Amino acid sequence: MSTALREDATAAVRFEVETRMPTRRGELRVRAYRDLATGVDHLAVIADPLGPTPLVRLHSECLTGEVLDSAKCDCGLQLAAALDAIAAEGGVVVYLRGHEGRGIGLVNKLRAYRLQEGGLDTVDANTALGLPVDDRDYGSAAAILADLAVRRVRLMTNNPDKLRQLRDHGVRVVERVPVVVRNGIQSDRYLETKRTRMGHLLT
Repeated sequence: MSTALREDATAAVRFEVETRMPTRRGELRVRAYRDLATGVDHLAVIADPLGPTPLVRLHSECLTGEVLDSAKCDCGLQLAAALDAIAAEGGVVVYLRGHEGRGIGLVNKLRAYRLQEGGLDTVDANTALGLPVDDRDYGSAAAILADLAVRRVRLMTNNPDKLRQLRDHGVRVVERVPVVVRNGIQSDRYLETKRTRMGHLLT
């Protein structure tokens, strides 16, 4: 990639710092980026070697699933599965902060949870609050991959919107790697809603 093209592709983010982090999965490289549009900080968690077509996961921040072990989603287990996968063969997990609740924020996500207690699914709960069903943008993720000189990926996702947005930003997705984990009955209901109402690629 030419220097000019790379600078243009990465204009959405600014690299801040890289450090090495020992983990139970082995040593990982962690690079921090500042999103120039939102001011939010994102991370690229890297297990070397990357190779010409690395395994990549774009993972949206989910405090309730990752920290509180919420059974309403599968986010914590998906993150663990992605980190396990890149540790085994090399790759990148792009951890996108500011994506809580598919982009509606933590407080609104809890408001949606409250409506779900009354019987609404995740789609109807968001719309009842006057909020988008999914407000996430992956332009910053594409910019981070461009900074890493990653232009071809094997993408770990069930979400067709991630495939579309990465391709729109010039990243070639050569393979989709499903990420299917189970977190109990409530999580299964959530996954079924994503499959039937949001078009996620789940069997």
